[in-house]
Amino acid sequence: MRYHSRVISVEFLAFAGGTAAGFLGALVGIGGGVLLVPLLNGLMGLPFREATGVSLVSVLGTASSAAMAPAGRRLLNARLAILLLLFSVSGATIGGRLLTRFSEDTYKLIFGVTAVVVAAMMFVRLNRRNVRPIDSLDTGIFGGRVYDDDLKQEVAYRVKRLPLAMLVSFIAGVLASFIGIGGGILIVPVLNSLCGVPLRVAAATSVLMIGVTAVPSVAAHWAGGFLGDFHLAGMTTMGALIGFQIGQAAGPRAPVVWLKMIMAIILTVVAIQYLYFR
Repeated sequence: MRYHSRVISVEFLAFAGGTAAGFLGALVGIGGGVLLVPLLNGLMGLPFREATGVSLVSVLGTASSAAMAPAGRRLLNARLAILLLLFSVSGATIGGRLLTRFSEDTYKLIFGVTAVVVAAMMFVRLNRRNVRPIDSLDTGIFGGRVYDDDLKQEVAYRVKRLPLAMLVSFIAGVLASFIGIGGGILIVPVLNSLCGVPLRVAAATSVLMIGVTAVPSVAAHWAGGFLGDFHLAGMTTMGALIGFQIGQAAGPRAPVVWLKMIMAIILTVVAIQYLYFR
């Protein structure tokens, strides 16, 4: 009876974590690994590399759920996503080949440092916006026009520092294989803070990218024997599917500054866990 209760509690935690990850994925364009990996590794005791494998499967669930969401398709910058995918998938493939080269402590350190850098970036740019009146800007090849829920009007944006976005997408792909985050926690802040892309557009574009980028990462974890608990992966993925739909419904009502704040706080907590309590 005690064993049965423990199994139920583990399944519930996995499902709840997947739901929260999917919810965050809809709001800020992350695959949820930044929440799931610490939950699976720190709270549930799964080895770090197995936790990243389960997390990456849930990233696929988040991205699949996004494909069914019309709101995300309206905000998606498909041209930019396809270009950056060339770099993120290459990075994930290379990262997968190096997956067994480093120790588990090294991957935890990488996770913590990544969280610190991105959290700082989000805090610095907390109140800055990248949108302009629709008739005031030449959007260029990779820019666009979208409806801004905060301003209640259609706005325009232009992508800046495209080579930087390419480099960061490659790094995000490597990190997807190394630490199971999907790459969204790096891609979204950089697109928003340094490349001039509105947060909601960056989030929708990132969700498409992380799903494709996660495929070689999942394959590498499978081949390396780090994806053994399919039942746990299924529970987190089911939660991610449901959480993403809830997040999509809530997204237009959430002010952009609060979305940035939520993401920065989560990253700060994760950084403290992996840098000070390893």
